[in-house]
Amino acid sequence: MIDPRRLRILRAVADHRTVTAAAAALYLTPSAVSQQLNALEQETGHTLLIRGGKGVTLTAAGEILLAHAHSVLAQLERAEAELAAYAQGSSGTVTVAAFATGIAEVVAPAIADLARERPGIAVRVRDAEGDESLPLVLDGEADLAVAVEYRGAPGADDRRLARVPLYAEPFDAVLRADHPLAAEERVELAQFAGSDWIGPYPGNPCHDMVLLACELAGFQPRLVHLSDDFRAVAVLAGAGAGVALVPRSALRGMDLRDAVVRPVTGPAATRRVFAAVRRGAEDHPLTRPVLDALARAAAGLSTD
Repeated sequence: MIDPRRLRILRAVADHRTVTAAAAALYLTPSAVSQQLNALEQETGHTLLIRGGKGVTLTAAGEILLAHAHSVLAQLERAEAELAAYAQGSSGTVTVAAFATGIAEVVAPAIADLARERPGIAVRVRDAEGDESLPLVLDGEADLAVAVEYRGAPGADDRRLARVPLYAEPFDAVLRADHPLAAEERVELAQFAGSDWIGPYPGNPCHDMVLLACELAGFQPRLVHLSDDFRAVAVLAGAGAGVALVPRSALRGMDLRDAVVRPVTGPAATRRVFAAVRRGAEDHPLTRPVLDALARAAAGLSTD
């Protein structure tokens, strides 16, 4: 009989690619993870992992077992959800990992909504960049993520996660008020091909979106200044340090000082935001109301 707890460890190792990183995510010691993996190999009678200097890779048998692990763990999530529903669980805490703008746009309004409609549900928020929240959900450190599409993100058909689309928003150009193109109502990215640029660090999902938008416009941006804080990006643009693309919601209510914001024509970046939970947990009596509240908050958004 295969211990499902060991399947969770196998999936964590497959996600993190090293025993040490998987152990840290699961709050176990590396030796404990190794022992559980050895026990799993004995249970199955197969070598599941190849251990190398740069980490571990799954064998063919390991890949087969991992595919079943996704189904087994999702079914366990469903069992917990049904048991909770049977117990008529109407109170509890849901941990939501979300990026800063997502917190402002949908998480905070959802919390206010739940306080009126489902006061027994408490939401605990963890600030996490768009590419950090999904691993927190998969590792069990958060129940729900508000994340953005990014290169390498788990797709809608990922067997580990269930997703709910929330909203999409364009990126606007931010430039100094006396920039030659500031008088235009709309700008084309190609017009900034020779400019210095300000943008997020590599690894931030918005970094990839900016690069892709510029590539579609026919050039590679010369990123001179890097910051993950959109307020800092806008201030630098206002100081004439360069031009930037910033998600529209991040600019809402911001003191732009000497900067102006212009919509972009032609190829432009779009940030697509979704909520995600571990597959099988989407109908949990605590999780479902939070997903619904996030969807209602997103439906009331304006991209103007």
